[in-house]
Amino acid sequence: MIDALIAGKIYGTPKSGTGRSGADYVNAIVRVATAGGDSLMCSVIAFDEAARSGLMALGNGDGVSLSGTLTPKVYRDKSGEYRPSMDMVASAVLSPYQVKRKRQAVEG
Repeated sequence: MIDALIAGKIYGTPKSGTGRSGADYVNAIVRVATAGGDSLMCSVIAFDEAARSGLMALGNGDGVSLSGTLTPKVYRDKSGEYRPSMDMVASAVLSPYQVKRKRQAVEG
């Protein structure tokens, strides 16, 4: 398990659901830029209520920073090439919208 902080853009629309145990969750895909100019796809799941609501407030292309446990993975694409990917269980979500609201609350 790796504790990580990632930043990227939401890809698609976050989706909410309820697991077999009755626990609510939200799934999202985040496109994360790498130093080499490429991007990785990170599959995100959030169980925490604040993280779930933060993800559900976002849409395709919105910037986001996430903190949580990260699992690196490799998958094989349609052309047969191996590509890296990541799975994250997010415990905290921060978006530009939340920063703006926090600043307004502090400034009054």
